[in-house]
Amino acid sequence: MTDNPAGDPKGFEPVFCTIVPPHILDQAAQSGDAAIAAAARKSLERDAFERTRRRMTTVIGAPSVAPPSGAAPEKPQRTIYDARHQTGLPGRKVRGEGDEPGMDATVNRAYAGLGATFEVYLEKFARHSIDGEGLPLNATVHYSEDYNNAFWNGEQMVFGDGDGEIFLDFTLPVDVIGHELTHGVTQYTANLTYFGQPGALNESVSDVFGSLIKQYTLGQTATEADWLIGAGLLAPRVTGVALRSMKAPGTAYDDDVLGKDPQPADMDHFVRTGRDNGGVHINSGIPNHAFYILAEALGGYAWERAGQIWYDTLTGGGLKQDCLFADFAKATVKASQARYGAGEEYQSVLKAWEQVGVPTR
Repeated sequence: MTDNPAGDPKGFEPVFCTIVPPHILDQAAQSGDAAIAAAARKSLERDAFERTRRRMTTVIGAPSVAPPSGAAPEKPQRTIYDARHQTGLPGRKVRGEGDEPGMDATVNRAYAGLGATFEVYLEKFARHSIDGEGLPLNATVHYSEDYNNAFWNGEQMVFGDGDGEIFLDFTLPVDVIGHELTHGVTQYTANLTYFGQPGALNESVSDVFGSLIKQYTLGQTATEADWLIGAGLLAPRVTGVALRSMKAPGTAYDDDVLGKDPQPADMDHFVRTGRDNGGVHINSGIPNHAFYILAEALGGYAWERAGQIWYDTLTGGGLKQDCLFADFAKATVKASQARYGAGEEYQSVLKAWEQVGVPTR
């Protein structure tokens, strides 16, 4: 179990979670191209600063964010702020709930992405916002200069514009928005420790629901989906298609600056490392692949059965904060049986985990 220095009675421990893993920025920081290296180093420095600020906020205690008086839980309460390429949060308010779209496409995409995430959780999983109680959704855009990341800091979303050389605007892929907000859902439910296997599960859950939110907005079935995380985020000069692939972990990019996608697809290739909080962005490829196999086997819209099983597992109260892949896998088997019995869903869950080498018995 993780510590809870702030003394939160519910045991929530907000963590700082970025969409771009540090190993990618580490590679870029070593580039012979001075502009690429400088932007990567600056992004790593900002991430380190925000991570430390998140840790201090956890110790001191973050201010509570309550739904506005009279707010309907069936409607999101979105506020978009503009940091104006500075780093103070949240920045200047530029769009509130119900406001008409403005001229800034980044603001509009952030607003729409928050709405899509809220809608999927409400319509498909009967969850009222991130905390289940109508939590307002706040996001800051145009954060810092050439900032190559987006993050959830335990309280709000933050988007960089990218450097234009390696990464483009981080509001472009809606699954990035869904991914980061799902870290908030995990924070308020299973609160998975952000290190090692539980940390990789934390990242994987965000990839799963980020992908489901993307599929929902596009009206795609499991077969029609590309199962890529962050497609459209890489700049044209990068040899790659996305940050990660749930369908084929390890194939998302192979670039002379960023290196090769290191994600494994099964336990035979599990990566043991002390970097990236014990490889949370790397080994997430294993549970990611298990979910993809399950969704493909069940067919149809992935949020309907495969997603429901994962949601039941995440929110059912049976996961320990330090659960391992095998613990999570067993919990999905139990969740599938509880909701669907011992039929196709149950059997498909067993086979999915077996295929990636995670035991369920």
